[in-house]
Amino acid sequence: MPVAASAIYFLNLRGDVLINRLYRDDVGGNMVDAFRMHIMQTKELGTCPVRQIGGCSFFYMRISNVYIVIVVSSNANVACAFKFVVEAVALFKSYFGGAFDEDAIRNNFVLIYELLDEIMDFGYPQNLSPEILKLYITQEGVRSPFSSKPSDKPVPNATLQVTGAVGWRREGLAYKKNEVFLDIVESVNLLMSSKGSVLRCDVTGKILMKCFLSGMPDLKLGLNDKIGLEKESEIKSRPTKSGKTIELDDVTFHQCVNLTRFNSEKTVSFVPPDGEFELMKYRITEGVNLPFRVLPTIKELGRTRMEVNVKVKSVFGAKMFALGVVVKIPVPKQTAKTSLQVTSGRAKYNASMDCLVWKIRKFPGQTESTLSAEVELISTIAEKKSWTRPPIQMEFQVPMFTASGLRVRFLKVWEKSGYNTVEWVRYITKAGSYEIRC
Repeated sequence: MPVAASAIYFLNLRGDVLINRLYRDDVGGNMVDAFRMHIMQTKELGTCPVRQIGGCSFFYMRISNVYIVIVVSSNANVACAFKFVVEAVALFKSYFGGAFDEDAIRNNFVLIYELLDEIMDFGYPQNLSPEILKLYITQEGVRSPFSSKPSDKPVPNATLQVTGAVGWRREGLAYKKNEVFLDIVESVNLLMSSKGSVLRCDVTGKILMKCFLSGMPDLKLGLNDKIGLEKESEIKSRPTKSGKTIELDDVTFHQCVNLTRFNSEKTVSFVPPDGEFELMKYRITEGVNLPFRVLPTIKELGRTRMEVNVKVKSVFGAKMFALGVVVKIPVPKQTAKTSLQVTSGRAKYNASMDCLVWKIRKFPGQTESTLSAEVELISTIAEKKSWTRPPIQMEFQVPMFTASGLRVRFLKVWEKSGYNTVEWVRYITKAGSYEIRC
């Protein structure tokens, strides 16, 4: 269930009430005394942000030198309560010029009371978008971003934006050049055994967008996901020829996406916010294209010598390349001296990290590089435990490559004025937790 807050308090570090608002009559006005006595004056302050005293629960958070306390008398969603606090603070900062502390509250208490009446009704959170609230709450000394418009011209569709579904975008936007930038960013997580078998592998990705479009456009994004292509082929009554398909897991969308249309048509349709935002997140667990293969060979020659050979092969296309490749090869703590040879890049021994750090600035596709090292160790009597051999770790970025195989099939923009748009699509794959046991 939602928050259902009975009261909200703003306290300073001494426990003095700066502002409070009672939304229900199921709690008494002395609840703040219980918070001061049982939480603020004890050593438990800061140990847990949720406390129960009697029949009431206290959710509190410290922002700068102010405590925000929400009091509830029934079962409530704690995550929703803290989400409300975070967004409320962001709203206050947008009105106060970026500051939120005791002085800002004392100087703007009239405005805060007005905002508290709008952002919470009978204890239930309402719209906390600064862009929407500033359309109709304008306090003297606070400059609204829309105040530059002529005063005799009413704000277009203010009520619709407050109550409707397009609260993330205002009307009247105009650009000389209408552009859409779409970035697909993926992180590869891998755990591979010393024999080359994959123990764990998945890809987490997100689609980032920057929209500089005039008016109120409607966008439609097509991906090569399996469900979407199957639905499209059913509608067209003929098989699709879109090549490889992928299965998306754990998909989450921005609030602008029309979920009704996605459930029925399996297409990502949305009216985008202005500027930069994250359209969706996803995860892939099957059919992952690994950008790199690592073949390590480590031989321990007695107690004072080691031979290390690591071969790294790029599996992506020959016309592509990886940037910022870093290979961290662990060595024992008692390493005294190393002799390194690499076919490309540079390598050195890092004593603070107990590893050989191999850096390759630019790694072309369908090529391989090798590191050979002789490691001399200090023989110690106290060291009786055998070396555990931590995994080799990699860092990299591969532009225009997706480990999941996700591709944008189309990106269509409709707007009633019919202007032309320029779409830019980029792909990049980087290392998440990319580890190879040795």
